[in-house]
Amino acid sequence: MFAQLTQGLDFQSKALVVRAERQRLIASNIANVDTPGFKGHDIDFKAAMADALGEGRGIRPTPTETANTSGKTHAAHLPLQSRTGSTDTTLAYTVQSQPAMDGNSVDLDRERASFVDNAVRYEATLRFINGTSRTMLSAIQGQ
Repeated sequence: MFAQLTQGLDFQSKALVVRAERQRLIASNIANVDTPGFKGHDIDFKAAMADALGEGRGIRPTPTETANTSGKTHAAHLPLQSRTGSTDTTLAYTVQSQPAMDGNSVDLDRERASFVDNAVRYEATLRFINGTSRTMLSAIQGQ
């Protein structure tokens, strides 16, 4: 019975971790906006949540890449590393919308918008967890 009560909190806590990691990546992109050759990174939130919940398989190769079972798009590509050093298949490079002469792929306006959007969603997740915790505490105390 307790597992059923905490199932929603478990989902939200995993979402909070993924949002925090995405916020860290966006902040890194913003910090490196003037670094020549820097390639911006982002997380596919849907795939990351599927992986966190044990439902996903990370980046799926396209049909023409099915012979490559490592999840990389080309055999010579290196796997992306997460902060912990493990291979994170939900981490990808951002799509370059405005080509820069120095090879930097970070679009500052898009990154700022993503940062604010992710911050609002992070705060909403925190409020949901807080509200659910209060509701459970009130039920336990009989109020």
